Amino acid sequence: MGSENSSEMTKSRAKVLADEIGSWHLDVSIDVVVSAFLSLFQTLTGKRPQYKVDGGSNIENLSLQNIQARIRMVLAFMLASLLPWVHGKPGFYLVLGSSNVDEGLRGYLTKYDCSSADINPIGSISKQDLRAFLRWAAIHLGYPSLKDIEAAPPTAELEPQRSDYSQLDEVDMGMTYEELSVYGRLRKIFRCGPVSMFQNLCYRWGAKLTPSQVAEKVKYFFKYYSINRHKMTVLTPSYHAESYSPEDNRFDLRQFLYNARWPYQFRKIDELVSELDVKDVKDYAANDTMAATSHGVSGMGVAAAGSGNPKAGF
Repeated sequence: MGSENSSEMTKSRAKVLADEIGSWHLDVSIDVVVSAFLSLFQTLTGKRPQYKVDGGSNIENLSLQNIQARIRMVLAFMLASLLPWVHGKPGFYLVLGSSNVDEGLRGYLTKYDCSSADINPIGSISKQDLRAFLRWAAIHLGYPSLKDIEAAPPTAELEPQRSDYSQLDEVDMGMTYEELSVYGRLRKIFRCGPVSMFQNLCYRWGAKLTPSQVAEKVKYFFKYYSINRHKMTVLTPSYHAESYSPEDNRFDLRQFLYNARWPYQFRKIDELVSELDVKDVKDYAANDTMAATSHGVSGMGVAAAGSGNPKAGF
């Protein structure tokens, strides 16, 4: 379900994979539907939104992306209900979702888009683990195109590409998938809030980041984690594959309404930053990593050291 923002490489990879697994593949352009919605909006308001690269505001840019995403959800369910009839078969097809753990944790998905389906096969798998599986499957399951899919830079392709601009997931999110994987495991498996996560990451990342830099990353994560928590209430069900699954409406009953400013926790982090000596943190991180490596475990700091299984989730 490509749009004018979808690259030919993405379309080609989808077609090649469909051929490899023997599925019936449709290449559907949603541009005419997007245009219809925008024309209707312009009729109602007299205005037509623009992308950021064309001079539009952040509100316009995000709305134009969400229109494409939600059109795909409606189209997918329409095809799932009518294609069996077209082919002279009874019943209906199931719609599969395609959002992973990290996107759910960060809220990097649109409500009622590809996150909305009958079941999500990768809904409880992190991006890092998913990419490792794709590399394995390319070799052992006989689907070589998965190697190219895994190697492609993650992108939503919901904005126009320019010679000096290309939309990338990690740039949009302001954090890497590797960082998100760490945040997710600390939050879920070790039940870390902002302060305990900051303390852990000071030791885990102390050799390369100052306490101030760690604090900035932790605050940034928890800000977007909290303002996007409402999306978890409508997350498509997935099988419970990993202990770090964020499907909180079934497996983790933490609240979904938070004060996104985290006033007490962030103030406490600032106090700890002012108390920490950068050299001490780096020395501890080096010693912690050496000790952990000698036991075949990744250095984790306070929470993992006190857990029954320091390797859990890592």
